[in-house]
Amino acid sequence: MASMAMVAIEATIVSTVMPQIASQLGGLGLYSWVFASFLLAQTAMTVVFGKLSDVYGRKPVMLVGIAIFLTGSVLAGFAWSMPVMICFRLIQGVGAGAVQPVALTIVGDLYPVRERGKVQGYLASVWAISAVLGPMLGALIVQKLSWGWIFWMNVPIGLAAAAGFWFFLREAPAARRASIDLIGAFLFTLGIAALMISLTEFGLDHAGAAWGWAVVFGITLALFIAQERRAPDPMVSFRLWGRRVIATVNGAAILSGMALIGITTFLPMYVQVVLRQSSVVAGLALTMVMLGWPIGATLASRTFQRFGLWRLVFTGAVLVPIGALAFAMMGAESSAYIAGVGSFLVGLGMGLLSLSSLILIQESVEITQRGSATASNLFSRNLGSALGATFFGAVFNYGLTRGTAIGAAGGAFTEDQLRQLLQGTVSSASSELAIRLSLASSLHLTFVTMLVISLAIVALAFLLPRHGLDTQPLAVSRKS
Repeated sequence: MASMAMVAIEATIVSTVMPQIASQLGGLGLYSWVFASFLLAQTAMTVVFGKLSDVYGRKPVMLVGIAIFLTGSVLAGFAWSMPVMICFRLIQGVGAGAVQPVALTIVGDLYPVRERGKVQGYLASVWAISAVLGPMLGALIVQKLSWGWIFWMNVPIGLAAAAGFWFFLREAPAARRASIDLIGAFLFTLGIAALMISLTEFGLDHAGAAWGWAVVFGITLALFIAQERRAPDPMVSFRLWGRRVIATVNGAAILSGMALIGITTFLPMYVQVVLRQSSVVAGLALTMVMLGWPIGATLASRTFQRFGLWRLVFTGAVLVPIGALAFAMMGAESSAYIAGVGSFLVGLGMGLLSLSSLILIQESVEITQRGSATASNLFSRNLGSALGATFFGAVFNYGLTRGTAIGAAGGAFTEDQLRQLLQGTVSSASSELAIRLSLASSLHLTFVTMLVISLAIVALAFLLPRHGLDTQPLAVSRKS
């Protein structure tokens, strides 16, 4: 929980204080890369470290991950420019790519399936607590201390976590000897980096650079597939990813990541601009996702032996589109409570879905593949977030440029006009109405698309094999 807390609170606290950091370091044009570099490195390295933990053991890989994360944290606190900050955040992301999947894998190793759900629920609660404490801690640190302390505060937490693993984690020596597919690891990291950079450039409307990186991704993908087919011990096992259970669950994780990033990005804007509520109300509506998630995870941990993993996966998958339907049905006169209820249902569904899926994946593979299988699920969710940010951004921009709202004047508006609307300084009432109508139409189209994506999660849940997952969840093959 301590190791996960470092990654979780970093994800929330940095976004709170980054405007102040950027105002001191300059380079506002690179603002988004402070977050993108962390996510890029974390996504690319998740599968790599998951594989390494299967070969060398969980303990050494976890300790290396904590060391890398703390190194990046200390350096980030001393950053003197925005490019340097981006480099140090990338180092943090590499460490996070080891800490998160290996922590979940250690839980799978240490606890039998009867107890594992409860412990995974504890880890889920870390993210909920961090979502609440992160912004408050960030604001307090910026007011009272140097902003560098938002990074340095990780050091005592990380050292305590490392000491706990060093003294108390007992694991048998790695049961097998295997060669490390260094070429595959390099090509995999390069390919994921090229894909995420391409998606980011498309989102920034830099078509030339985006297509250039897309070509790099295509070439790297072809080389990676060829390498993995001939490698004696591949970094990414196609046989593992090709299993029906893992392919289905990871597909649902990709779509869940897309839906979650869509809510996080566009719901606050809808509540503030269309429903004309304050930023506090918008924040509370979004916080309901983080309230529902640990509740769903806790329910799954306490009931999956009674109801079965398949039923919980399916229930979680159904709750996500029900929550998305609330967003799609909202109008200019709707209550902000509807947004909050929709957020809660989405969070509840994702809590049920994510925890049940994780247990299902860990119980369907050999113990020597558990690290890779766990990492594949986290990788899929992170990849879904990256894809969703670009995909829903494109849908949103399409709605603005096409002026889909009936009566919307012109459809498109500038970023400066949106800022004036949020600050209440729009020059005329007619201009304000036109902007609100256009934005409401575009966001409605985005939420409808999100509903379609959420329904696809239900379709994937139907594809899960039910044998051994209905009434006897413990009958899932555990070959450890």
